[in-house]
Amino acid sequence: MVRQRLLLSKGRTSLLRRALIASALFAAAEALAACSEQPRLLADYLAAICSSSSRSPSAEEDPFLQQNAGAMEKMMTGMSVQPSGDIDRDFVEMMVPHHQGAIEMAQAELRYGHNERLKRMAQEIIVTQQQEIAAMRLALDETLPPATPSPDDLSGTGPAN
Repeated sequence: MVRQRLLLSKGRTSLLRRALIASALFAAAEALAACSEQPRLLADYLAAICSSSSRSPSAEEDPFLQQNAGAMEKMMTGMSVQPSGDIDRDFVEMMVPHHQGAIEMAQAELRYGHNERLKRMAQEIIVTQQQEIAAMRLALDETLPPATPSPDDLSGTGPAN
C-alpha cells in the first residue's frame, strides 16, 4: 500500500516532499527494526524505494542533495540509541541528533539556496535548534560543550579556519 502510494505520487511530488516522506517512513521503519529482524528488511525496502529518483539532479542541486542526504543519514544513525532505563536521557539522546540534523539541513539551504526568505528561516532554525539542544542538555544537568562561532561563509570559498 505504501509503495503504491509512493509510486502514484512519484511524478507529482516535489523532491523535497519526497525526501521528507522518505525520512518519516525510514524513521518509522528504523523504530520497527529495533524490535525484530524482519522489520529491518522493511527499513531497507523503504529506503530503496524512497531514494529512487525520477530524474537526475542538476549540477547545482547535486551538492545540496548530497549534503542533506549526509545530514539525514547521520541523524538517523544518531537517533538509534540503546535504551538506558532513563526515559528522559533517552529522549534527549534521540532528540539531539534530530535537532543537529535540522541544523545541518538549514546550513545546506544557507550554502546553496537562493530564496532570501527561506535563508532567513534557515538561520532561525539553526539558532532555535541550538538553543533547544542546550536547554535539553541543561535539563539533564549536563555540561555544555564550548560554544563554537557560527560560520561567516557557508559557500566554501572563504578562508579556512
